[in-house]
Amino acid sequence: MNEIFRGLAAFAVAAALQGSLVGLALAQGTAPSGAGGQPLGYGGGGAAGQTVEPTSSPETPGTELPVLYVTSVEVLRTSIEPKLDIVRVTGLTGSQGWSDPELVPTFAGKPWDGVLDLQFIATTPQQTEPAEGFVPINAVFPLEEGQLFKGVRVRASENAIELKQIPGVNQTQITVNDCKDCVGKKFVERGQAQPGQQGVVRQEDLPKVLRWIVPSRGIRGITRNPNRLNLILSDDNTIVAAYWE
Repeated sequence: MNEIFRGLAAFAVAAALQGSLVGLALAQGTAPSGAGGQPLGYGGGGAAGQTVEPTSSPETPGTELPVLYVTSVEVLRTSIEPKLDIVRVTGLTGSQGWSDPELVPTFAGKPWDGVLDLQFIATTPQQTEPAEGFVPINAVFPLEEGQLFKGVRVRASENAIELKQIPGVNQTQITVNDCKDCVGKKFVERGQAQPGQQGVVRQEDLPKVLRWIVPSRGIRGITRNPNRLNLILSDDNTIVAAYWE
């Protein structure tokens, strides 16, 4: 996935030099002219207050994936000339251990609808993490003076938020059960329990990408997904462990 994102960034830089989409490289603590090897245009998004470092290859721990949810998209306009627009995005990961958040274009070239389409990604944890509640995460993406986008759309793993006006802000409230208090409660599959029942965790209240494992069931495959919640159940469906892969 790294190679795809980097390829998109490189292609967008070429397009920027021809007068189409143009971004402004931004890495905290580096010069905006691309000093330190940071290319102009796409690929300048990073977490506020930290430098985005290269990550390992997709075959090793530490690959880049979309974060679980995006919760807000805001475009700020600076007051000092040259005036720049800066996209600021907040979101949630399922667990601790995610790092180097950044915003990368979903595709290269001029968008047909005039909306800048970004993916909110980060480097995944290098090991299984317990379900202890969602963790806030944020990143920024600068745009050059004179950019012609009429809006910004940001995609996470499980949702997307579109801002239809620049500058402006759009946000959403995530009401999904983060499973930090799941252990010791009974897991009930979709449609088999009413909302609000004490001591019960309903499937429909949990993240969409979910795997529950009963004592008699094996685990097939080796595909690791840090955005998948896993529940280990006892014989009576009591949750004895909850973790993100």
